[in-house]
Amino acid sequence: MIRSLLNSLRKTLDDVLNTTVIFGYDRMGYHLRQPLWDPADTAVSLKGKVCLITGANSGLGYATALALAEREATVIMVCRNQERGRQALQAIAQATGNSDLHLELIDMSELESIENGCQRILERFQRLDILVNNAGVLLNQREETAAGFEKSFATNLLGPYLLTTRLQPLLQQTAQTSSTEHPRVIMVVSGGLYFGKVHPEDLHFSERDYNGSMAYAEAKRGQMLLTQLWAKAWAGSGILVNAMHPGWADTPGIESSLPGFHQLTKLILRDQAQGADTIVWLACKPNLHQSGQLFFDRKARAQHRSAKTRNSLSEIESFWHYLGQVSQAPEPFPFLLNTNQTGAQS
Repeated sequence: MIRSLLNSLRKTLDDVLNTTVIFGYDRMGYHLRQPLWDPADTAVSLKGKVCLITGANSGLGYATALALAEREATVIMVCRNQERGRQALQAIAQATGNSDLHLELIDMSELESIENGCQRILERFQRLDILVNNAGVLLNQREETAAGFEKSFATNLLGPYLLTTRLQPLLQQTAQTSSTEHPRVIMVVSGGLYFGKVHPEDLHFSERDYNGSMAYAEAKRGQMLLTQLWAKAWAGSGILVNAMHPGWADTPGIESSLPGFHQLTKLILRDQAQGADTIVWLACKPNLHQSGQLFFDRKARAQHRSAKTRNSLSEIESFWHYLGQVSQAPEPFPFLLNTNQTGAQS
């Protein structure tokens, strides 16, 4: 009786905290919700499953790679720097005893690097069960890649688009050969998506004063749009695509990109394993069927808090075609949103 009352109170507090956008993102929010979770959802073996994580040498990516390696998965660690990637791989192998770990050097801001890396992966592996698009960057000053793309857009949005598109055949192969579990794409977003709207007319901040936090937020909103589009496109294929928000986690990226925020909140930030928990849950949960959702602390959440972050159908279509055009990747499906459907904006 007491446990039931406590859980009922926790659910009520969860709903209240979630409406505030901010409160509940810290470690107290995590500990509040944790008793509501089923430990069996993540107490699974992933032996025989191939999992790829971008940005796997530190932060949430490292915590995710570690957790999946502990569950006996074959783990492909996508990193930009060879030495840091090698050190992370060795640390995970030593901690878990899992030797089925593979380092793949890819710069997620450079299309050629992604193309070459995907070709190596397609040649080496016959399946892909879990794809975690985690690598990201938040810049204080505007930078461009060698190809002339604004770097936040290139790393956070264009890179994951090309990587996922190129590796879709491996996901499809898994879907066709597995009768029990769906292959899964997991997009790691942030609370910034609640404040950002995609601007297809100026994705590179070339026409606006540069704001690194807003560029990051808009890219995360773009990731949420891709989550919805891919989920709709692959609805009959068996491939699931979902986004997750880690809350406020203490990562090297937060410390370097937002030093003031980190200094102010460091005592209440989640640790990296807590931030990665919902990634691991989405990767592990048996009989997961939801797709196109945004999850936070193992629960589907609202994808918008304001009409200001919604894009029109024409804007989404323009955004979608631009990604295909600049990446030179064949669009895996035509533009899908029905202009006559209820809720014409996403």
